[in-house]
Amino acid sequence: MKPIVDLLDSTLRDGAQAEGISFSVEDKLNIVRKLDELGLSFIEAGNPGSNPKDLEFFRRAAQLPLKRAQLAAFGSTRRKNTAVEEDENVRALLAADTELIVLFGKAWALHVKDILCTTPEENFSMIEDTCRFFRERGKRVFFDAEHFYDGYRADPDFALEALAAAARGGAECLVLCDTNGGGFPDDIYAATRAVCERFTLPVGVHTHDDGGMAVANAVMGVRAGASQVQGTYLGFGERCGNADLSTLIPNLQLKLGVRCIPAENLHLLTAAARHIAEVCNV
Repeated sequence: MKPIVDLLDSTLRDGAQAEGISFSVEDKLNIVRKLDELGLSFIEAGNPGSNPKDLEFFRRAAQLPLKRAQLAAFGSTRRKNTAVEEDENVRALLAADTELIVLFGKAWALHVKDILCTTPEENFSMIEDTCRFFRERGKRVFFDAEHFYDGYRADPDFALEALAAAARGGAECLVLCDTNGGGFPDDIYAATRAVCERFTLPVGVHTHDDGGMAVANAVMGVRAGASQVQGTYLGFGERCGNADLSTLIPNLQLKLGVRCIPAENLHLLTAAARHIAEVCNV
């Protein structure tokens, strides 16, 4: 039996941060239909806490008759020193009314100290509290460990404890993010392997292309044991972009024998690329 990797497409969230990209609600609905037709597992469709237009999208997207893909709302853990029930971004995520929530939180001690200006203990509580808040309300939770690979390089124990906090809170997948896009394939492999050996939960990878290695890094993450890959179709996104799923799918499925989408849908790859490029005016 072929190994299976679930793909999470972030074209509508990470891709929307690319220079020159601006999606209308209709654009986003059109892209969701095409990605679902292709057979992707998950579609990260926006951050309702940062963009009121996304709430309108989620309301309309709930009526789409999707065949395979599951929509996810994306947002951050609660703010420091704030009860999770009172956090505005958390409430906006709940209002999106998706079954799946993708939460991001800090996995680099440097950011906790210099950006959040809080303690490690509060950071871990922010992660655990927010994951548990959504799990107790019947939601599925994926935890995106922001800057994981940089954090792991600087302080492995801290980065791993951030993942452990998410696991305690009920997250069902731990996603390791190369947020700066500066990781090298061998480093991505080693850190991902260490996480897969430490935790029994599924592990995902989310790679950026600032060093030109996002697809290679994602492939190495899969070889190290990751069972979820996040990226964008055509690879555009913030700064230099994300792992390009239109490249990654055939590399994994045709060359490595890792099933990402139904085999009968592989012939749709080029048509999907052209359709999404046209919607994006790229």
